[in-house]
Amino acid sequence: MTEVVVVRGRLVQASSVVDDGVVVASGGRVTFAGSVVDALEAGHGPALEDVPPAPGTFVLPGLVDLHNHGGGGASFPDVTSADEAMAGVLEHRAHGTTTLLASLVTAQPEVLLRRAAVLAELAEAGEIEGLHAEGPFLSHRRRGAHNPADLQEGSVELVRDLAAAARGYLRTMTIAPEVAGVTGPGGVAEALVEAGVLPSLGHTDGSTEQAEALIEQVTAALRATGRTARRVPGPMTATHLFNGMRPLHHRQPGPVAACLAAASRGDMVVELVGDGVHLDPATVRSVFDMVGPDQVVLVTDAMAAAGVADGRYELGPMSVVVHDGVARIATPQAAPGAPEEEGPIAGGTAHLVDVVRHAVRGGVPLVDAVRSATAVPARVLGLAGEVGTLEPGARADLLVTDADLRPVRVLRHGVNVDVVGA
Repeated sequence: MTEVVVVRGRLVQASSVVDDGVVVASGGRVTFAGSVVDALEAGHGPALEDVPPAPGTFVLPGLVDLHNHGGGGASFPDVTSADEAMAGVLEHRAHGTTTLLASLVTAQPEVLLRRAAVLAELAEAGEIEGLHAEGPFLSHRRRGAHNPADLQEGSVELVRDLAAAARGYLRTMTIAPEVAGVTGPGGVAEALVEAGVLPSLGHTDGSTEQAEALIEQVTAALRATGRTARRVPGPMTATHLFNGMRPLHHRQPGPVAACLAAASRGDMVVELVGDGVHLDPATVRSVFDMVGPDQVVLVTDAMAAAGVADGRYELGPMSVVVHDGVARIATPQAAPGAPEEEGPIAGGTAHLVDVVRHAVRGGVPLVDAVRSATAVPARVLGLAGEVGTLEPGARADLLVTDADLRPVRVLRHGVNVDVVGA
């Protein structure tokens, strides 16, 4: 007999919070989500008999992270086996991220191909949704934590080799529009869409016009795929908006202005690393107000130190120092315990539920913050209705939190996941 799972609490749905809500799942799928009153009317009374009200908890869809380099001491750009990578996957899963892209960083082509092959094993096993390649076709000036020696001009051959090494699981790739070989006919952007990979604009010192040209090209290409057998999801994204980009200036608006405009008309979804380190909370709140939650996706940009202690870590070929939870590229002066690290920020150390909590504390409505960490990234991946939602038929991925949005229970495919501290 198929086990029926019932979870009760304040149910966070797409546009509202149901104070006494319930989710019923069977066979790893949601069969009902709504108010207890409606559940009783729908005949779920027997399943609810032994499940008391839980007004001090929130019930959310499992979170979806599009940009994640690792956690629990494991760095996805550095793993040499699928088992090694699973430490990072499980670290985030235990905090409610039930769907995840494993992100690579800029490295030598042969290294990228090896790492992609390893992570593809996890995708084939259903442990991750796929891969995100951050680089190597990025701006030298806005490279952030990427190794300058490994940056290169756009290479269609490398795109095809990387997509092949990932065995169809390369989902997104961050590219800078001003880098030679990225935009235009026969360029990287075109090759990515042809390979079924979603381009993401980022790590760029380009002008507004250069960003607009890439957005226009990718948007047209994605629309064209809707008329063919290969359907690439979308829209395209902006990799951690503001971070790794020429700053917005009223006389030189740069890529940020182009991204905000594209998001406002529905041609782009912008990533925000709203962890309290990468962006001021007012910036996060303002972007939600400007473009709306359906065009924002909250991400972690997490690295190996997520969930573990301060110290020294590796992020691809770069050494990282984490102090007070802030990761920066190690400089000759940098050392754990130093009052100020001088290197650029090198990813995040938060879990996605922490990012949601920061956004809510910063003034983003709870429903909007949750949607931008669930349904919106699911839509970008072409998984709308499958994950990131609690509608009937969806995968039974749930995150139960306390009133302060701290995890107390996680289910994936309707099965309990070990939660740290629960």
